[in-house]
Amino acid sequence: MKERYDVATIGNYTKDTIVTSTGTRQIDGGGFNYAAFAALASGCKVAAVTRLAAEDSRVVEALERAGVTVFAETTASSTLMRLEYPTANVDERILTVAATAGSFTADQVRSVDARAFVISPSIRGEVPLEVIQELRKKETTISADAQGFVRIREADGRLHHREWPERAEVLPLVDILKADAVEAEALTGESDLRRAASALAAFGPGEIVLTHRHGLLVLARGRIHEAEFRSKSLVGRSGRGDSCLGSYVAARLSARPAEATLWAAALTSLKMEAQGPIRKSREEIEEFMRRTYATA
Repeated sequence: MKERYDVATIGNYTKDTIVTSTGTRQIDGGGFNYAAFAALASGCKVAAVTRLAAEDSRVVEALERAGVTVFAETTASSTLMRLEYPTANVDERILTVAATAGSFTADQVRSVDARAFVISPSIRGEVPLEVIQELRKKETTISADAQGFVRIREADGRLHHREWPERAEVLPLVDILKADAVEAEALTGESDLRRAASALAAFGPGEIVLTHRHGLLVLARGRIHEAEFRSKSLVGRSGRGDSCLGSYVAARLSARPAEATLWAAALTSLKMEAQGPIRKSREEIEEFMRRTYATA
């Protein structure tokens, strides 16, 4: 019998160069990576489907050591991304991509079975429509990060938000859609998060997860749920949305939207206090919730 996972994440590995006022550093990124560790910390059985260069196989090894089953395709280059934070506002970023690991195919996901899939691409074209259509054939929950559909790579390598031509085809196939405040406004024209969430839900997804610098807002079954991020530092800002989505989707396998929202806020708060994917245990996150969200 084919093995069935709780959560399977999909996305290219990205070799990230992060530039802030305090200096420049390199970390192993990729939405699939952050989301996989977030689901793992939530107590799930996790698989990760990725594409990366052979020289970056340490990322696969780190996931496997942690307990994640990895389905990796070797490519000529990993995705090489530069993330510049020019101000203290962590939502203001300049993103540049020097090379990509290419696009997924339906074949890469056909044999993977999971209760929920988290699609975490970095730029448009990484996860084509036919991949999502293949996933929709499965008995599963499909979640997707809007960033990988509204971002395109310009001639100079910079990423910019642009119109999403396949939106009407993709979003009816998606159960949970995640976007940050900037992406939500780009998709809907609404700067107000509640109105933006309602507008996104009208495209088809049953649940909308919106992240912003202060926390997250979830629209599920017509109800709004909100929770603050309560991080002591933001050194690990990169991967915020990926960790938030991975933890929310993992929690929703057994919890109601309100509980999943609080869990995602707590896990993401801890993740942002350190570079790279979250490495906390479920018990540590639960203790943090008791101490920090006692009155939430």
